[in-house]
Amino acid sequence: MNRPPLPPAIEPAELAWHNGVPESKRFGDVYFSRDNGLEETRHVFLQHNQLPERFSQIPEGGSFVIAENGFGTGLNFLAAWQAWQSSAPAHRATLHFISVERFPLTREDLTRALALWPELKTLADELLLHYPPLVRGVHRLVLAGGRVRLTLFFGDINDAWQSLDFHADAWFLDGFAPARNPDMWLENTLGQVRAHSKPGTTLATFTSVGRIRRALTEAGFRMEKTSGYGRKREMLKGILEAEGLVQPESPGTIAIIGAGIAGCTLARNLAERGHPVTLVDTQGPGAGASGNAQGALYVKLGVEFNDQTELALTSLTFAQRFYDRWRSQYWHPTGLLQLAHSPQEEDRQARFLQRNDYPRDILRPVNREQASALSGVPTQSGGLWFPDSGWLEPGNLCKNLADHPLISTAFGVEVSGLIPCNGQWHISTDGGSPTVADRVVICSGHVSPRLIPVSGRFRLKAIRGQVTHVPAKALINPKTVICGNRYLNPALGDIAVTGATFDLWDDNPAPTSESHDENIRELSSMLPSVFNDEDGKPSGEDLGGRVAFRCTTHDYQPVAGPLFNGEDSCLERLFLLTGLGSKGLTYAPLLAEYLADQLTGQPVCLPANLARRLQTRRLYQNDIAVSY
Repeated sequence: MNRPPLPPAIEPAELAWHNGVPESKRFGDVYFSRDNGLEETRHVFLQHNQLPERFSQIPEGGSFVIAENGFGTGLNFLAAWQAWQSSAPAHRATLHFISVERFPLTREDLTRALALWPELKTLADELLLHYPPLVRGVHRLVLAGGRVRLTLFFGDINDAWQSLDFHADAWFLDGFAPARNPDMWLENTLGQVRAHSKPGTTLATFTSVGRIRRALTEAGFRMEKTSGYGRKREMLKGILEAEGLVQPESPGTIAIIGAGIAGCTLARNLAERGHPVTLVDTQGPGAGASGNAQGALYVKLGVEFNDQTELALTSLTFAQRFYDRWRSQYWHPTGLLQLAHSPQEEDRQARFLQRNDYPRDILRPVNREQASALSGVPTQSGGLWFPDSGWLEPGNLCKNLADHPLISTAFGVEVSGLIPCNGQWHISTDGGSPTVADRVVICSGHVSPRLIPVSGRFRLKAIRGQVTHVPAKALINPKTVICGNRYLNPALGDIAVTGATFDLWDDNPAPTSESHDENIRELSSMLPSVFNDEDGKPSGEDLGGRVAFRCTTHDYQPVAGPLFNGEDSCLERLFLLTGLGSKGLTYAPLLAEYLADQLTGQPVCLPANLARRLQTRRLYQNDIAVSY
């Protein structure tokens, strides 16, 4: 008997191919009609949900949400995307497509299946480029320059509908036939369709089974039979005739305080959805902790695959997809080597590999010889190889992110306070006129606590980190990022960045030779052969570098969401995005996506278990005495 893989991996679909058409070995059913799968999709799902007409009526900055109960080959999604291309309004609007798949296709099988539809090739190629690794959980794919967002849940359908936060405008009830896959068509599963619907939500399904029709009718849908496609004489369509759910209100004007990687990523995300943003900062984009010349895209995945590890993994894979548009510009996907640099880390990695099963396109173990060959630097140990990771130029990236027609800026001003007035927030500044906005997001890193207009204390702390600029000529230049007790990036021009120190009780903003010496000492311990001449190892007195202050929380996990007001509720129009620590480049894209979902009232990209980890409530402490 085949056992399911260890987490986080998920079993892929096992296919049989008959005359070029894929069939599930597990369920003994085809993924689409042998007659013409694309035309069947258009007839059953697009036509009977009136999608082209409804797409054209979406307001500026609005969205349309389609939910589906079986992703399969993605044919339904691509057909909906194609219809969106031709029928969506000219202004900015977003198509959300939410789908579940318990046994996802491998990239190779998906490529073969979609090759059957040449007219969808351009869209299929983009989907394949962003197709996630086969691990359990939620994957958000941002496509078509942000005009299409695909939320893929790899796992059980009941887990998906219980943990995802959305309300659909239309449902594609697809999947294998009820007789072949009864679990997908159980009454409680269909009841979740109602829970994720709103007045006017439509649905369509290829099946006309009486049990399905009765269950949907009992859930509140007005159902009727209509002509099916091809050899299927009948199908079902329906509409929810109910009252009580109000459409989400417009976010109105939005101001973001802080133009580091978190603030700039969030501003760009909102702007690309069609929402104007004002970005406020004392200096400008990428001037604070995000202003280092180089930064590694890095996480340390836990030995146990728990919520914390899942959040880190989801953030890493989303960030790799997000940064790809700046490939060879500000994003350098060289790969990243996480060394087993000490006996303790060697033991941790051994336990990690024993308890977890990760696809090789996320990571794989390498021995010392392989590590040396991949990195181009003689290493003392093996480690974990992350082939799709790499390093960024964060300061330059922040400037690019902030450059958008819908992003206005208020730079060179010091925010002195946030004052609520007439349903809006007034951002008072020293050296500039106030900014007024309907919603405000505080993304100010370690400065955030003094901007929060709530009594009590939020457990946020600044930790000093100094990086060192090592002359490239002094090193064997690595081909990849190398991480251990320090990190080392491939050279950028005539320097390579290493660091950073972790100075919990030091608030000195200036670089010191002592911190440079510490970085060089730790780097030499991790990579004894990295310097060209041991006697010529650089001294801290001769080195340049930079100090930045990371913002961390008491539990070293990030925070994103409505600000808790200390009275058992949250402020609806004030939000917090900070506490990213030393992993800001990894966490920022996904958390910006999550917060933008919340601000715009669109489907949320994180499941409930991960969203809970980000709540601002956990930071609040009324007692002034806070321990770390």
